[in-house]
Amino acid sequence: MPVPSDTDFMRHALVLAREAADRGEVPVGAVLVRGTDVIGEGANCPIHSHDPTAHAEIIALRHAAQRVGDYRLTDTTLYVTLEPCIMCASALVHARVSRVVFGAWDPKAGGAGSIADIFAIPALNHRVDVFGGVLAEECSELLSAFFRARR
Repeated sequence: MPVPSDTDFMRHALVLAREAADRGEVPVGAVLVRGTDVIGEGANCPIHSHDPTAHAEIIALRHAAQRVGDYRLTDTTLYVTLEPCIMCASALVHARVSRVVFGAWDPKAGGAGSIADIFAIPALNHRVDVFGGVLAEECSELLSAFFRARR
């Protein structure tokens, strides 16, 4: 059985993003992986949960931390369909996530280089490797279609 690739895990995150869209939430999905095991997943739900912090990445971190019994999620990779915002990027640093792979760039709120690069702040005590653009076109189109339908 082949080892899952970044693309495979991003496709999983896209499924979660579509589920968020079906609930009327901005379609963002996130999957946290250790090795080849999914240990946490999340989809945007701030509207339905009445929680401004309920971004897909935060939900995935909470899910994984509860599952493994530790807030430090070392040796993990987070796959997310949209560039993390500043809040989520900061949470990923504090959780000690090793790597972040995202799909679409977010020129209005992205915290991995678009408006700020939280991961490059030298004073922070943890480094996260970041790679953007995996399935970018598919991730971008999902977001564009969602917002087009609301106009």
